[in-house]
Amino acid sequence: MMKPIYLIGFMGAGKTTIGKELASCLNQEVIDTDEEIVMREKKNINDIFEEHGEEYFRNLETLILNEFDNRAGIVTTGGGIVVKPENRKKLNEKGIVFFLYASPEEIFKRIENDHSRPLLKGDKKRLIQELYEKRMPLYKETAHVVIDTTNKDKAEIIQEIIDCLG
Repeated sequence: MMKPIYLIGFMGAGKTTIGKELASCLNQEVIDTDEEIVMREKKNINDIFEEHGEEYFRNLETLILNEFDNRAGIVTTGGGIVVKPENRKKLNEKGIVFFLYASPEEIFKRIENDHSRPLLKGDKKRLIQELYEKRMPLYKETAHVVIDTTNKDKAEIIQEIIDCLG
């Protein structure tokens, strides 16, 4: 059985988009941890953060990771899933982890007009930079493969992932 494929990376890196396409190419199911949380909580992520806080949300991510850890498929994660050490360990041990990298400038361009990001209330550029610096070592520690998504189209990124899977 194929190990699960985990896509990690900063918000706006393309995890959900690439995950859906990759699943289709590999004929695998795709699980999006954010969508799963929204479905279970019957609330959007902003509301979950506002009503319960980030820690509550991170615990839900861990719960979902634990539920899906023995299933093959593509798992697209929220940008902050790597914040919890137990999540990093599980991702790294249970599957093949691809870190979809994009520069902070590229991320800003991609999500400049997206107001659904609870951790980016205020000066988006500065907040992206701060979060980015905090999370970058965690992404690198967790990933088996880093894929730079900057200036690449979906097909190129997916081909790169497939090539790595050999």
